[in-house]
Formats: sequence, C-alpha cells, structure tokens
Amino acid sequence: MGFVVVLDACVLYPAPLRDLLLRLATTGLFAAKWTDEIHDEWMRNLIKNRPEIKEQIKRTKVLMNKAIPDCLVTNYESLVCGLTLPDEDDRHVLAAAIKSNAQIIVTFNLKDFPKEALNNYDIEAMHPDVFIEHQLGLHQGLIISAIKKHRASLKKPHKTAEDYLDTLSAQGLVVTADLLREFIDLI
Repeated sequence: MGFVVVLDACVLYPAPLRDLLLRLATTGLFAAKWTDEIHDEWMRNLIKNRPEIKEQIKRTKVLMNKAIPDCLVTNYESLVCGLTLPDEDDRHVLAAAIKSNAQIIVTFNLKDFPKEALNNYDIEAMHPDVFIEHQLGLHQGLIISAIKKHRASLKKPHKTAEDYLDTLSAQGLVVTADLLREFIDLI
C-alpha cells in the first residue's frame, strides 16, 4: 500500500487545507485515509458554525470519498477501548491509523497524540505544515505541480499566486507558504 496518512478532522474542517491535502493525495505519493467518524466530526463542527452550507458539506463528503480510492478505514472500532490518549475522543483516530497501517496522523492537535502513546505503533503525529514541507522536500516537482493545479481550480474567487500563499499561511501553513514563495512563478 505504500505510505499511509490518516487525516484528522481538524485538518479536514477548513476548506482550503482540506482541498490542498486532497489534491496532494491524488498525486499518489501517499494514501490518504479517514473514517466515517472523522467525517462526522469535521462535518458536525462545520455545520454548527455554518448551517447554511449543510447540503454542500454532505456533497463534499461524497466527493472526497470518490476522489481518493480506498480512503475509508473500517473495522477499527474494536481497537478503540484498548488505546490511551490524553483526549479519549481521539482514540478512534489512532485506531484508524493502526488499522490502516498508517505512518502518520496529520493533525493540528499534536498534544493529543503524544509520541509515547504512538511509538508502539510506529505512528507519528505531524502538523500539516510539517507534513507538506516534507512532501515538498521529497517530491518538489510533483508537489509544485499539484499546488499549481489546486490554485488554478480556485475560481470563486480566482486567487493570484500571492493570494494563494497568503491563504496557506492563514491556514497555519506558514513554512510551506514561505518555501513556495521561491516558486511563485510556477504556481
């Protein structure tokens, strides 16, 4: 299966970051994974804050599952009770990572996935900025191409390369945006 990454609900909640991670997943460099429970979490929180886009969010879930083959992790629930994390509500994410043989959980909530809790499973929690930075370092041409396609797909409103990088920074991808400024003419 190769390199497997579980995307936590917190990185799927903001549309710009979700869209970028999905675009990068379509490169084939890594297998992006999530569960229906992860979907429920980001969708529930987004609908709570933006009830007017409820139907759009439901459609987004369907499109995500269609865009990334074999993305849904199932039959992980039996692992949850045996796991210990600072926030018990995050155990399902670790269970999904174990079940899918993931190497990384991409999350903003690093404190909720401490190294000592993940070491036994050879899983690392990684901030999305660090994750994308690593991907850029390993596969520069492919990542820049994917980012160019992602920016080009943004039509409402269209974003200049500078605007796009500002959006990435605002999403917490400060290092990634700074690194991409070197390639601004390519994106």
